[in-house]
Amino acid sequence: MADWLALKGRPALVVGAGGLGGASAVSLAAQGARVALADVDEHNLEAVARAAKEAGGAIETIPADLRDPERCRQVVDEAAARIGVPQVFLHAVGRNVRRPVLDLTDADWQQIVELNLSTAYWLGQHAGRLMVGAGYGRMIFVSSVSGLLAHADHAPYAATKGGLNQLVRVMAREWAARGVTVNAVAPGYIETDLTKDHLDKNGNRAALERLVPAQRLGVPEEVADAVTFLASDRAGFITGQVLYVDGGRVLV
Repeated sequence: MADWLALKGRPALVVGAGGLGGASAVSLAAQGARVALADVDEHNLEAVARAAKEAGGAIETIPADLRDPERCRQVVDEAAARIGVPQVFLHAVGRNVRRPVLDLTDADWQQIVELNLSTAYWLGQHAGRLMVGAGYGRMIFVSSVSGLLAHADHAPYAATKGGLNQLVRVMAREWAARGVTVNAVAPGYIETDLTKDHLDKNGNRAALERLVPAQRLGVPEEVADAVTFLASDRAGFITGQVLYVDGGRVLV
């Protein structure tokens, strides 16, 4: 069935060019979406644009430091000017600090909350405003199993992902009648450039694999597949949901 996902020509703004965001941008572009990709790391932007071209798609890149609400709004407006009002929006920005609660500094907390949660709110609010005005939108946010599970040494990260899940639900409730769906994908243990160093230390890879019923780690393309589905017309009656892409991790 040709163009089963109906993404060809749809303007899509992806924020975050790291492993999961980058893989998702390539997947959307390969389906024919008109993708704008924003990230502070220009090297990542260039690498993802090359990968999209090799996959038969194209990506417009927007270098941007998003730790400012006005810059977030500017990025959404710039994407709209370059590719059209976004019909798909993906937030894939975030990082973790692995320390016990008693060892965290004020700066640790503030920086993680700002990057992981505040940028989701600032960007999601402005993209949502445009989508509500247009009467159509597919919004996806990258959450984590840490938003549900109580992992030690993950306090700020887990708090932001739990908060993100609730932000998604409220946005979905407010915008459902306006043609805008809002969902999250919650990856489990995925091997990316950001996690590779941690996985390669102290037997962490094997220890984490033992916690997953599927007995393996995920790869970014598996998260990208879930994002691409939620971005499509095939997911038009799905909203306010957190889709776990975790090999069964939250089951145990």
